[in-house]
Amino acid sequence: MGTAGYVLWGYLSGSILYARLFSKLFGKENMVEQSKDKNPGTANAFLYGGFWCGILTLICDLLKGFLPVFFFMKQIGIDSIGSLSLALCLAAPVIGHAFPVFYRFRGGKGIAVTFGCLLGLYPLWSPFAILVEFFLFFSCVVRISPHYYRTLLGYVCTLCCMAFRLEQSMVTLGFAIITGVLCIRMFLSEEEKERLKVNLLWMH
Repeated sequence: MGTAGYVLWGYLSGSILYARLFSKLFGKENMVEQSKDKNPGTANAFLYGGFWCGILTLICDLLKGFLPVFFFMKQIGIDSIGSLSLALCLAAPVIGHAFPVFYRFRGGKGIAVTFGCLLGLYPLWSPFAILVEFFLFFSCVVRISPHYYRTLLGYVCTLCCMAFRLEQSMVTLGFAIITGVLCIRMFLSEEEKERLKVNLLWMH
């Protein structure tokens, strides 16, 4: 399969909103509409759909990002990681989740999908590790709230860190596209933009 095929696979895979599918399966059809931010993602699947709805959504959201990127990496090999096609393939599932063709282009933020895409870069672990580090840092050390700002700051800091630390510029470009898509989706979100709060771990 060529690059266009993997990008299309990634986009269509991302366009399947599992939070909506599993909410119907578990009898929570209005779950997304009842949530504060109207986001069809993993967090709301747990909060409003229950444990199993959340677990299944998480697994499927990770996989829909992981599989297209992983098989693309298997085809091109680690030595061809500098290809522009990698950036497009890396971003495609998140673009699909944010602007799904199956749901009139009204999707979610794509946080779990992003983690899946970065896991698909195996055996290149560092991009995934960088994103995890910043999410943990802004959740446990310098606690940023609400989640709206924590997510934005985590992505922007991850992008800046990748630009300085990663040798694979196309991975950084792909994550830059993902960050741009996330910022657009966050801007369009219906959630109330509460005031930014910063709490330091050692001050509690």
